[in-house]
Amino acid sequence: MKNIIKIFAFLFLLTATSFTLPPKKITVYLIGDSTIADKTPQTFPETGWGTPFKTFFDSTVVIENRAKNGRSTKSFIVENLWQPIADALQEGDYVFIQFGHNDEAKEKVGRYTTPEEYKKNLHRFISEARGKKANPVLLTPVTRRKFDKDGKIMETHVEYSKLAREVAKETGVPLIDLDEKSRQLLQQFGEETSKLLFLQLQPGEHPNYPDGKEDNTHFSELGARKIAQVVLSEIVALRLELSDRIVKPKKKTP
Repeated sequence: MKNIIKIFAFLFLLTATSFTLPPKKITVYLIGDSTIADKTPQTFPETGWGTPFKTFFDSTVVIENRAKNGRSTKSFIVENLWQPIADALQEGDYVFIQFGHNDEAKEKVGRYTTPEEYKKNLHRFISEARGKKANPVLLTPVTRRKFDKDGKIMETHVEYSKLAREVAKETGVPLIDLDEKSRQLLQQFGEETSKLLFLQLQPGEHPNYPDGKEDNTHFSELGARKIAQVVLSEIVALRLELSDRIVKPKKKTP
C-alpha cells in the first residue's frame, strides 16, 4: 500500500512540474514628455524612444505609451493624465517615469515646476504606483545634443537629473540614469555623427520639413531606437523581473 501511495505521489509531482503556468500578463506604462511619446505621421521622422521600446517584449507585456509632448510632472498631473493610469494599475505592472525637459523650462508658465514641486510630484507617482503593488522605475531626463568647443558632450539637465537621483535614493526605487547613459552614447558617436540620432534634416530632404530641421532635443528613428536600447540594457542590468519577458530570438531551423 505504501508503495502505491509513493507511486501516486511521484506521478502527481511529475504532472505538476510538467505544466507550468505562463507569466501573468502585465502592462508597462511610459509617462513623460516628447522624447518618449508616439508621434503623428505629420511629424515623421521625429520618433520618441517609447515607439521602438514596444517591440522588445513578448506577448505577456502590453506597453502603454502615455507620454505626451510638452508635458512636465506638473502639467501631467493637472491635465489629468496621471490619475487614469493610477486608477488602472494592477499588481505587477510597471510605470517608467521620465520627466525634466519641461519641468525646468522657466519661460513656460504652464509647464515649469520648481525643484521642490518636481520632487514632490515624482514622490507621488512612485507612492501611488506602489500603493497598487505596481513597480515604479525612475529615469533621469534624456540628454540634449550639446557639445563644447573641444567636442565633449555637455550636461543639459544638471539640476533636474540630480533631483531625480535624490528621489530614487530617498524612495529606493530603481533608477535608470538616462541622462548619463545617453551622454555616453552621444560621445561615442561624436559631435558630427551624433546628428544622425536627432531630427536633423536638410531643406527638401523630407516632405514634412520642406525647409529642413535642426533639432537637438527630439530623435530620429535611429536615435529613438538607440535610446530605447539603452533603456533595455539598463532593465537587464537592474535585474528587473521585466527582463525575463524580453523577446527570445527564434531558433534557426537547420
